[in-house]
Amino acid sequence: MIKWERPLIEAKILKRYKRFLSDIELDGKIITAHVPNTGSMTSCWEPHWKCALSLSDNPNRKMPYTLELIHNGESWIGVNTANANKLAKNWLEQGLIPDLSGYQTVMAEKKIGDSRVDFYLEGHPTLPPCYVEVKSVTLKLEQKAQFPDAVTERGQKHLRELIDIKKSGLRAAMLFVVQREDVEVFTPAKSIDPEYANLLSEAMKNGVEVFVYRCKMSLKELSLGKSLPMEINKDGTLISLS
Repeated sequence: MIKWERPLIEAKILKRYKRFLSDIELDGKIITAHVPNTGSMTSCWEPHWKCALSLSDNPNRKMPYTLELIHNGESWIGVNTANANKLAKNWLEQGLIPDLSGYQTVMAEKKIGDSRVDFYLEGHPTLPPCYVEVKSVTLKLEQKAQFPDAVTERGQKHLRELIDIKKSGLRAAMLFVVQREDVEVFTPAKSIDPEYANLLSEAMKNGVEVFVYRCKMSLKELSLGKSLPMEINKDGTLISLS
């Protein structure tokens, strides 16, 4: 669960540009807010959609406002990708994901080889240590949550690393954190990054575990929602991940 340090401020988004900037209408004035998202944010915003901002009390920040949430008329959408890892850390430490619970230690940014994996779990009485990679999901296409929203060579690399970890005898898992509530199914975005979709399928065949959890989104907090089924086969077959 993430509780906002201060109440979020409701406004309207007018424009997103240069990736990390947005023009916001707040109390009749136009301000510039930081956008903590490197992706395309496809399906996440349109001009004049309602949004919610956090306000920093750091006097040295050039842009005190940060864009946190956008509302499309159906659901709040969490556009701060860093919140996915914050939520994952909370869920793992509290044992809220049943298949990843029971570990005594949850370590962030665990180095393995030349890379770092988001989380490393160890100290389970019966299971081997587990490496967990986290991805923030905001894209909605064909009424489904999809990932990625742009070709991601980095994401492809992470899947190959998870396959290698699993082959070494350890557990390896991918955790997709869906930061919107207007979707009921998750699928890899094959139309955007077919290589990622193929690698995810290959990873699952090699024993990499995949978990998809939808967040509960509100102006008060972000918290764990329900597990979503995943569509991965060409015939549209759903795989239950819960």
